[in-house]
Amino acid sequence: MSAKHLSLLLLASLFLFPLASVADPVADAKLMQMSASISYDNPVIPAAARETQAEVDLWQRLRAGMKMPDLDTPLVQAQENWFINRPAYLDTAFKRARLYLFHIVEEVEARGMPAEIALLPVVESAYNPHALSPANASGIWQFIPSTGKVFGLKQNGWYDGRRDVVTATEAALDYLEKLHDMFGSWDLALAAYNCGEGCVSRAIARNQAKGQPTDYLSLNLPSETRNYVPRLLAVRNLVREPERYGMSLDALPNQPYFQQVSLPYPIEAKTAARLAGIDMDELLSLNPGFRRDVIYAESQDNLLLPWDKLDTFRANFDAAESQRIRLRSYSASKGELLSRIADRYDVTVQWLKDHNPLSVKRGKIAQAQTLMLPPAARTRVAQASVPVAAEKTTRHAAHATKARKTARASVRTHTVRRGDTLIALAKHYKVTVADIREYNGALRVLRPGTKIHIPYDS
Repeated sequence: MSAKHLSLLLLASLFLFPLASVADPVADAKLMQMSASISYDNPVIPAAARETQAEVDLWQRLRAGMKMPDLDTPLVQAQENWFINRPAYLDTAFKRARLYLFHIVEEVEARGMPAEIALLPVVESAYNPHALSPANASGIWQFIPSTGKVFGLKQNGWYDGRRDVVTATEAALDYLEKLHDMFGSWDLALAAYNCGEGCVSRAIARNQAKGQPTDYLSLNLPSETRNYVPRLLAVRNLVREPERYGMSLDALPNQPYFQQVSLPYPIEAKTAARLAGIDMDELLSLNPGFRRDVIYAESQDNLLLPWDKLDTFRANFDAAESQRIRLRSYSASKGELLSRIADRYDVTVQWLKDHNPLSVKRGKIAQAQTLMLPPAARTRVAQASVPVAAEKTTRHAAHATKARKTARASVRTHTVRRGDTLIALAKHYKVTVADIREYNGALRVLRPGTKIHIPYDS
C-alpha cells in the first residue's frame, strides 16, 4: 500500500474498534460421535505462578529483549516526532494490545527474535484485527489474501485466519523468519515484509551491479519502505524510554490474557458469550477471525476466552444440553428458496444471513452449500408444525392434533406492519424484546410483510 494509504489507514484506525433436502444426517451423525467435552490447548498456569509472572511488568520484559541496532538516520527522529504529536494513536494501539501482547511476546521470545518484532503491529494496524488496507491486507499483521494462504491462513465465508490473532501471529513470525534467512538482517527482512522480497532483492541487485553497499539505508527503496524500519525503531524508542519523550505507559501485567478452548461442535457466538459470562464485544475482540455469528468448529474450533472466565465457561458448557446449544448442518440445494428454508426451521431469513455465508440470487440458493441451523431443541416445534398428508387412522390424526397444539402453545406468527417496533410488539404480546430476539435471531430492521415468531407468555 502507498504511504498515503497507510497514513489514512492509521488515522482511521483510531476511531474503529470491521425444500429439496433435509438436515444432513451424515454431518449430524459425525457431530454426534464427537466428544461433547471441550479441551484447552494451552497449559493451565497455576494461580501462584501467574502472580509471580505478574510481578514483572510486560513492558520491562519487552525492553529486556530489545536487540535491533539503531539506524543512523534522521528518519527515526522524524517518526518519533510523528508519534509524540499524535499521542492518541499510541494510546489507542496499546489499549487494544492489552488483549494480545503477552501472547505475541511469548511467541517472539520462543523463536529468539528481537522483542521489537512484537511491536510491529503498531506500525501495521495499531493492533486493530479488523484493519483493512486498500490492497485488501487484513488483520493486525496485515496479510494480503495470497500471502496469507501461502502461510496457512484459512480464508472462507465463515472464518478469516488473517484476522485471528493467534494464527496470524504464527504466520507472520514464520514469514519474518523466512525473510531473515533470505536477507541476513532484521532491517532487510522487515523491508521485505513491507514491500515484498522481490522488491528488496532487486534493490540489492542494483547496488551490487554498481559496487555499492547493500545495507538497508544504502538501498533505493520505495518511500513507505524507507520509513518502515525507522517507524518501528521509533516505537521501540518510545517504549524503551517513555519518560525521555514526556510519555507514560499504563502497566501491563506479564501474564496471559486469554486461553484457547477447542470446541467439539459449532455454537452461536452469543451462546459462547453467555456460557463464559462475558459480553459479545469482548468475545468478538478476542475472536475476530470468525466472520459470522457462529463459532464454526469445522473451519476453526479454537475459541479464545479470558483466563478468569475459563472455569465459568467449562462448568456452563458441561452442564448445557448439547441439543440446546449445538448448531445443526443443512445441505441446501441450488435453487432452494431461502424463505422456505427459514419457514421450515422456524427462523427468519435474517437469522440465516447472520449465521451463514450465503450465496443467494433472487431469494434462491445460488449454489449447493452447507448451512448452519438452530439447535435441534429450537426447531422441534417447527418440525412438528410442518403440514402432513391426510391421516387415515384416528390415532395418526390425534398425533397431528397434539403436535399442532404444542406448536400453538409455544409460538405464533406475526406479520410485520409499517410502524412496528420490537418494544411495541413485546408490549402488545406481553413478552420481552429478548424473547422475540431469541426466536428470530439478530433482528436489525423490521420490514413490512416479514413474518416473525412471537413466543407465548409463559
